[in-house]
Amino acid sequence: MNVIMTSVKFIGELKVLKSRNSLIAKKQIFDLAKQYINMPTKEVIKLLRNSDYDQRLGAVSILDWKARNTKITEQEKAEIFNAYIENHKWIDDWGLVDRSAPYVVGGYLYDKDRKPLYILAKSKFSMERRTAIVSTYYFIRQNETHDTFKIAELLVQDEDEYVQMAVGSWIREAGKKDTTYLIKFLDKYASIMNRKCLRYAIEKLDKASKQKYLNSDKKNASR
Repeated sequence: MNVIMTSVKFIGELKVLKSRNSLIAKKQIFDLAKQYINMPTKEVIKLLRNSDYDQRLGAVSILDWKARNTKITEQEKAEIFNAYIENHKWIDDWGLVDRSAPYVVGGYLYDKDRKPLYILAKSKFSMERRTAIVSTYYFIRQNETHDTFKIAELLVQDEDEYVQMAVGSWIREAGKKDTTYLIKFLDKYASIMNRKCLRYAIEKLDKASKQKYLNSDKKNASR
């Protein structure tokens, strides 16, 4: 007999975990979410649409596990992608974005038109802009870096701290695949980049290159 996996059942199990330890580890939520990989997407959305952070983390984790499933159909990929995009206001924290965007969004768009990422990059909501860059991690894993750098160009002067950190971190990761593109990007933008963003971006470069970009604009020190 198939067990119907519901948001209520997940919340019940989550409460049991919390009763044992009020400071529940994220890994415990991830592991619980993996057990609910077959939860209907409409039930995942119910789980996502509430104020409890751990429940929302559980919801995006279920979406992530679904997206990673090698047996997933194109219809299912589209379903969880739409669930993420249409309910993004509930995905309002960098941890929620990073847990799910690469496979749920990036994985879905990998062989499709990537215009939705460029629309997200221009959103007035900072976590939607973070989704735009974070989603490209899936592409980076496939040795494709173009969209990472192009979206980074759109966000290079973003005022939100968490978007800035994502830009720096993701172009660093893209640079591991294509150092030439990273150097080209830094030559053009290092002088206007937020200091923290820049430090993240140059983390894997040699000492001389790091110093070059850190000295590219002393005004960065006060930004």
